[in-house]
Amino acid sequence: MPTREEITYFGAGPASLPTTVLKNASSAILNFQNTGLGLAEHSHRSALSNDILATTESSIRNLLSIPKDYTVLFMQGGGTTQFSAVAYNLLGYWVQGQLDKANGDIEVVRERLKKARMDYVVTGGWSQKGSEEAKRLFGEEKVNVVTDSKKVFGRYSGIEEEKGWKRTEGEERIFTYYCDNETVDGVEFPGFPRGLEGGVVAADMSSNILSRRVDVSKFHIIFAGAQKNIGTTGLTIAILKSSILQTQPTPTTLRALSLPIPPIMMSYPMLAKHNSLYNTLPIFDVWVAGEVMKGLVAAGGLAKQEEVANRKAEKLYAALGRAPGIFKVVPLEGARSRMNICVRAQPAELEGVFLKGAEERGFLGLKGHRSVGGIRISNYNSITEASVDSLVQYIDEFVQKNAQI
Repeated sequence: MPTREEITYFGAGPASLPTTVLKNASSAILNFQNTGLGLAEHSHRSALSNDILATTESSIRNLLSIPKDYTVLFMQGGGTTQFSAVAYNLLGYWVQGQLDKANGDIEVVRERLKKARMDYVVTGGWSQKGSEEAKRLFGEEKVNVVTDSKKVFGRYSGIEEEKGWKRTEGEERIFTYYCDNETVDGVEFPGFPRGLEGGVVAADMSSNILSRRVDVSKFHIIFAGAQKNIGTTGLTIAILKSSILQTQPTPTTLRALSLPIPPIMMSYPMLAKHNSLYNTLPIFDVWVAGEVMKGLVAAGGLAKQEEVANRKAEKLYAALGRAPGIFKVVPLEGARSRMNICVRAQPAELEGVFLKGAEERGFLGLKGHRSVGGIRISNYNSITEASVDSLVQYIDEFVQKNAQI
């Protein structure tokens, strides 16, 4: 049976966690701070739990330099629940804003709503699912797909130049949604899209959050499932402009406009009012996230982490690039993810050989997503540079061996 030190897990999520965090967690789950109770047994409404919430929020604010006029929510349901929550809350934000401009005249807003659209930038499977959920909730006519990479490139392998995007104009645009890093397809935005400057923007950063610096002020909502770069499965973090909480229509207004009312657990104002504790929050998961964040702060913050992440990705792409006859990186240059490196072997039979050899060396989780196949190397924060160097060595050896066949 292998030891933890003999294994490196490159899976896309749930991802591996720092060993020091897990060692501390094994103690915390049994007897937290000598209370005689494991952390998972403590009340989510206790002073101890509130302290964990405050400490973890302070850490993520520190790491991302979150402005004071933003709220941090700790939620459940993963990124998939946020597909719905983002649309509900930002539509409400738009509706109330239009009501204020119309001095409360609901008939004016009703007319404006007919032309209003939610813009979705579809660059992979997760943004596509986000757009489909918006269509399911509000109707296809309310969703404008700004660009669809599959239609542009034949598959999710790149990001269309912004000059080709078909955006909803002016105040008819309710919000723009995009996924910063597509985990399945290995496509990542190199930075904030210039054309979205100054607009209402929501971004799914589930698989690249805390891997680089982000100007939070450019977004109205950022959300991330914790199970890749932050912590354990079961926790989702939402960072949002506080004005969204203060600018929401009443249920009566939504009914009058024939719009759905958000479920209570997707209502950002309700969750914020209760300090993320409207229901039983998994405090253990919040604590784990806080421990991971403490480690990042101690290691030099996101400036340092970004440097390390970029260097690791460069090493992996360079190794794959040295063997174009055997490995083909799927995404196009300029849109290649630093977090999820997707590649196909040529011929296809070599993929099984590569994966089997990798497992024999303790490199696990390298099989591509079931929907696309291939090989996927997930280069999350917990993957050390030494582990990347070892994988690069294996790639080089594999290439040398199979190039002679």
